[in-house]
Amino acid sequence: MSTLPPCPQCQSEYVYQDGSHFVCPECAHEWPAQAAATTEGDADQAVTDAHGAPLADGDSVVLIKDLKVKGSSLVLKQGTKVKNIRLQEGDHAIACKVNGTALNLKAEFVKKA
Repeated sequence: MSTLPPCPQCQSEYVYQDGSHFVCPECAHEWPAQAAATTEGDADQAVTDAHGAPLADGDSVVLIKDLKVKGSSLVLKQGTKVKNIRLQEGDHAIACKVNGTALNLKAEFVKKA
């Protein structure tokens, strides 16, 4: 028996499949079954830098362009080396510290050192 994903809206486990869609009987939310398969595949993807090299926790990276830090006057210069990165979920996949300041960076702006 295959296991169906929980409802993305209310997290109900009582989901059933109706043709090419999943349906939640509790909140009446419907979503395509193909979308659930692609989100599961995205979780397995590794975080890669701007040149396609895979990144891992503890790696060192170098910034490939100047980055302005929102909410401050700080600008991170191109070529700044960031050591001991941590990977996380979301758009800003890299958590790190630069000069004692905790930041989140997008992987598209770094290359592996």
